Amino acid sequence: MNITITKTSAPKQKPAEDGLGFGQYFSDHMFLMDYSVEEGWHDARIVPHGPLSLDPAAMCLHYGQELFEGLKAYRGADGKVRLFRYIDNIRRFNRSCERLDVPVVGEEIFREAMLTLLRLEMDWVPYSPDTSLYIRPYLIATDPYIGVRSSRKYLFILLLSPVGAYYKGGLKPTKIYVETEDVRAVRGGMGNVKVAANYAATIRAQTRAEGKGYMQVMWLDALERKYVEEVGTSNAFFVIDGGVVTPPIGTILPGITRDSCLCLLREWGIPTEERQIAIDEVWQTHADGKLEEAFATGTAAVVSPVGIFCYNGETITVANNDVGPLARRLYDALTGIQWGRIPDTMGWTEVIG
Repeated sequence: MNITITKTSAPKQKPAEDGLGFGQYFSDHMFLMDYSVEEGWHDARIVPHGPLSLDPAAMCLHYGQELFEGLKAYRGADGKVRLFRYIDNIRRFNRSCERLDVPVVGEEIFREAMLTLLRLEMDWVPYSPDTSLYIRPYLIATDPYIGVRSSRKYLFILLLSPVGAYYKGGLKPTKIYVETEDVRAVRGGMGNVKVAANYAATIRAQTRAEGKGYMQVMWLDALERKYVEEVGTSNAFFVIDGGVVTPPIGTILPGITRDSCLCLLREWGIPTEERQIAIDEVWQTHADGKLEEAFATGTAAVVSPVGIFCYNGETITVANNDVGPLARRLYDALTGIQWGRIPDTMGWTEVIG
């Protein structure tokens, strides 16, 4: 693939690494590539980060044909920059494309685009412990047409954003509100792919939960409002009587961090189950003294311990509202591999610079 590169004439001053936050700052350049029915994917280019030019009738603005991914580049103490299981992100991106009837981006094309941009912007990968460079690939329908059908034109974009440590001051438990009104996913819907509409559907419940003093929501299934699905946009795990239970994929996103946790748990000989778990079972195991830990997993937080749940006005405390030993072990193992602090015996990382 021929990628033209136009470098910025006005490089930005990089933000202080102790105040990065998440998704607030962007690197100097971005990758763009167009698609048309006649030409396929073409005009691959890296240009200065800046506004996009879209027709007001662009179909992404009207019918929601837009999807994305999220992954990170990590700079270790050895100075090397690593990616973690990024081929899985590319494949999940293309499954999202298929669900929205959007042309896929070939794995090699995607890989070359991302690595070329990353190597150009290598200085944007922060150096401070637990910081990283967030990579946001996304794809939007750009055909100027008012009507419900697949677009004839698309734009593939890659943005880079330096981000800070998710937990300032160390791993901390979260407070979770169990949502009983809104739902996020349904079988046959789009809950198992990363499309914009999935996340728009979560915002109202998230706002309500925050208003009650909770950090995130736990979603229940759409049909019976009975079975646990996800925590926010992350996968849920429960440690019950020495074993680990996580809801099955199908309606929910097949998280790469989720799969990594399951691989490590099995490697460590810890019993794991992928099965439906009712919210009433969570409450009952807590009453029986068998609910040892609960946590969520995802790209941003890696592992997010849960200390308090609220459901129908009743609250329970898990692991004394502290970080449980298994959540800690998984977090240390995954972040250790990602930042190169421990050997990658699973073959999950690739040094890119």
